[in-house]
Amino acid sequence: MTTRGFVVSHAEGAHFERGLRSFFEYRDLGIRQATDGRVVAHVIRAAAGTDFSSQPHLHETSFQLVYVLKGWVEFEYEGQGRVRLSAGSCVHQPPRIRHREIGHSADLELLEIVMPADFATMEVDGVPAAGALPQDRSTSAA
Repeated sequence: MTTRGFVVSHAEGAHFERGLRSFFEYRDLGIRQATDGRVVAHVIRAAAGTDFSSQPHLHETSFQLVYVLKGWVEFEYEGQGRVRLSAGSCVHQPPRIRHREIGHSADLELLEIVMPADFATMEVDGVPAAGALPQDRSTSAA
């Protein structure tokens, strides 16, 4: 039996800091260190008093899951259109899916789990509508 990588994170006294998006605050759950960088998990909440601005982008990931704990958030996803998530909603964002946030409630809190922990984010020109493929995507089946 091993205890290597065991981590506990409690909400009481938790520290949030600004991160990838200036209009969000992030609480690291310690999973990055526990998994030697294979996975990152954090609670994200709306940052009070900040202006919202979201550009279309994609993430270089192998896995990304978002679960809404409180409030709501609305995204536009490549090939899917607008998707509104509220408390209890969950979305798996496939690797490199183009998306952008449309808006969120002032009380938004969500859990995000991503593999790998250190992933790149790239801005893109837009979010293609359903049935459209971006120019840099292959149309061949895997």
